[in-house]
Amino acid sequence: MISSITNGMKDLIGIVTFFVFITLFLFNTQLLDYFGIFIANQWLHVNAIFISILLEAFPFVLLGVFVSALIQSFVSEDTLQRVLPKHAYLGLIPAALLGAIFPVCECAIIPVVRRLIKKGMPLQFGVVLMMSAPILNPIVAASTYYAFQQDLTMLYLRMSLGFILSIIIGFIMFQLFGKTNQLRWTKEELTGASSIQRSKKRNKWKQTFYHASDEFFDMGKYLIFGAFLASIVNVFLDRTMLASLTSNEAGSTAIMMGLAFILSLCSEADAFVASSFSNQFSSASLLAFLVFGPMLDLKNVLLYLAYFKTKFVLILTITITTATFCSVLLVHIFLQ
Repeated sequence: MISSITNGMKDLIGIVTFFVFITLFLFNTQLLDYFGIFIANQWLHVNAIFISILLEAFPFVLLGVFVSALIQSFVSEDTLQRVLPKHAYLGLIPAALLGAIFPVCECAIIPVVRRLIKKGMPLQFGVVLMMSAPILNPIVAASTYYAFQQDLTMLYLRMSLGFILSIIIGFIMFQLFGKTNQLRWTKEELTGASSIQRSKKRNKWKQTFYHASDEFFDMGKYLIFGAFLASIVNVFLDRTMLASLTSNEAGSTAIMMGLAFILSLCSEADAFVASSFSNQFSSASLLAFLVFGPMLDLKNVLLYLAYFKTKFVLILTITITTATFCSVLLVHIFLQ
């Protein structure tokens, strides 16, 4: 009861915040003059950047959550499981390729992979799918193309590095954990209550729209928060300090990975935020933002901890961070 009230309050705050900014964006001069309120031009600039990021990102988020909801309601996990080979190593590449045709973001793929693992999918295949789907899926590719249409190099690098890293991370996790069970089991699952609940027939189209709306508002909170922080950083960040921090490629890469973790943006919208930093950060550090965020961010860690054992999540976090950081630096050397 308390958690539902808390989630409802978060949704309400997100919706109210969005409409406040929309109102200020459309009618800021009239409203401020009418009420005699003075706001510094910098904050009006923050608002303009914030709204522009949201208006570019929301169509892709809406498309993503609806397609994700269709898969949730109409596609059987058993069907997906049958397309993967049984070999522990040969299956890593098909698992990564499956992510390229699986149009869901990082929020949706984690519970789906958990169900697949419960039905018998090997752990390493599940890890590869969790890493690849939020980066390689067609909706993310389309949003990245739109955000960086002036230079498609970023699109090609994101897709290529996401594919390679997903396989590497899956391989490492298999070496460390093998075929051991790393899932958390809920009380309902242990008692069989969840299977009884799933046996009830429900209207699949109703479930699709319920799932899409829930996922949209859940992701919308993170997108609004991330876009707001990104707009503040763009306006108020000291360019002199930024130049000193980003003069070293390793430092700028670490900063962008940290931003990706904190902002917790949906992978279907993060390209628009990344493109807003293109004047301050190098291409390699922007690539780190686009690859690291979908695989590991603040909300992902919470979801990982909810579905997987703590030790597994800790090692997965270290593996993703190390592999991304090193690979991006290698890409930077290659691009020079």
